[in-house]
Amino acid sequence: MENKVLIIGFLIVFLRYVLIAGTAYFIFYSLKRNVWLSKKIQPLFPKNEQLKREIFYSFISILLFFGFFIIINIASKYGYTLIYRDLSQYGWVYFIISIPLLFFWHDTYFYFTHRLLHTKAFLKFHKIHHLSHNTTPLTSFSFHPVEAIVQAGLVVIVFIVPVHIISFSILMFGQMIFNVIGHLGYELIPQKFHNSFFGKLFNTGTHHNMHHRFTNSNYGLYFNIWDTVFKTNHTKYEEHYQQSAKKMYTK
Repeated sequence: MENKVLIIGFLIVFLRYVLIAGTAYFIFYSLKRNVWLSKKIQPLFPKNEQLKREIFYSFISILLFFGFFIIINIASKYGYTLIYRDLSQYGWVYFIISIPLLFFWHDTYFYFTHRLLHTKAFLKFHKIHHLSHNTTPLTSFSFHPVEAIVQAGLVVIVFIVPVHIISFSILMFGQMIFNVIGHLGYELIPQKFHNSFFGKLFNTGTHHNMHHRFTNSNYGLYFNIWDTVFKTNHTKYEEHYQQSAKKMYTK
C-alpha cells in the first residue's frame, strides 16, 4: 500500500474526530461555556481527569479504526469487498436508497452489539466508556480497545452488499456527527420536530445522555425503532427530553 494512501487514511480518521468532536467541544465547553451553562442537560462540567481519559482512549480507538481502514483498503484492492466507485454500475436509484439503508444497518448493528456490551461478559470493557457519566463531545470515541473493535465491526457490510465509496463516507461522517450530538451534553433537537411523527423516529441528545446516567436503557444510536420495539426506552425519557429541550430553547 502506498504511503500516500496510508497518510490520507489516517488523516481522514483522525481529523473526523478532531474537527467534529473538537469543534463541538470548543463551542459548547469553551466559547459558550458560561453563556449556555443553564442549558446543559447535566449542570456540572466534567473534571480534567475525565477529559484526559477520554482523549487517551479516543486516540487508541482512532488507531484501531485506522487499522480497519487498512484492512478494508487491502481487501478492496484484491476484490474481496463490494465497494464500488462507478455510479453507473448500480445506478442513481440504488445509490440514493443505499444511504438511509446503511444508516438503518448501522443503527441495528449498534443496538444489538450495544446490548451485548452490557452483558456480564463484555461490561468490563464497555465500562471504560461509561466512566463518563457526564458526557462531552470527546466521549464519542472513548472506548476500550475491545469495544473499539466491536464498533468498527459495522464495516462488515462492505463484504455483504454493494456500497459506493461516497455512501460509505457519508455513513462514516454521519455517524460521527450523531455520535457527538449524543454525547454533547446539550439538547439540540427542537420540541416541534421531536413531537412530530417523523421526529419520534430519531433519538435525541437527552436519549443517550440518560443512557450514560442510568446505563440500563436507551441503547439506540440514530433511531428510536429498536428501543421502542424491545421496550428499552427509559420510562422517563420523554419527560427528561421535554425539560432539556425547553432549557435549550428558552432565552
